[in-house]
Amino acid sequence: MHEMRMRVQWGETDAAGIVFYPNYFRWFDTATHEYFRMIGLSIRELQKKGVITPILSASCEFENPLYYDDEIVITSEITEVRNKTIRIDHTVRRAGIVTGRGHEWRGWVVEQGGKLQAIPIPDDVLERLRSARVS
Repeated sequence: MHEMRMRVQWGETDAAGIVFYPNYFRWFDTATHEYFRMIGLSIRELQKKGVITPILSASCEFENPLYYDDEIVITSEITEVRNKTIRIDHTVRRAGIVTGRGHEWRGWVVEQGGKLQAIPIPDDVLERLRSARVS
């Protein structure tokens, strides 16, 4: 599990002063990058090795609004690891109150012959992901 703390910025709100919903997906992506970095799988280092982890599917349910200057915590957990895909669940909280829950499915992909191709996640990486995974 990984926690990322941050403060809602003015530019992340809409005309009503409420966080504009696409920002949740940006935060999820950032939280995933931080989580991977924490477990020794820097996305940048993976890219140098020719591996990319594109988002295949993402969703979010919004439970309570967020506003400018709110302090939030984004909790991320690897909840499922398959042969070629990884699911990361995210929960956003303000003062312990859930404001949104979502998830991402990411692929383990390389470029081959100008096309993107999903490949099996190497055993050592699977072990690292499964060790970080929620039981």
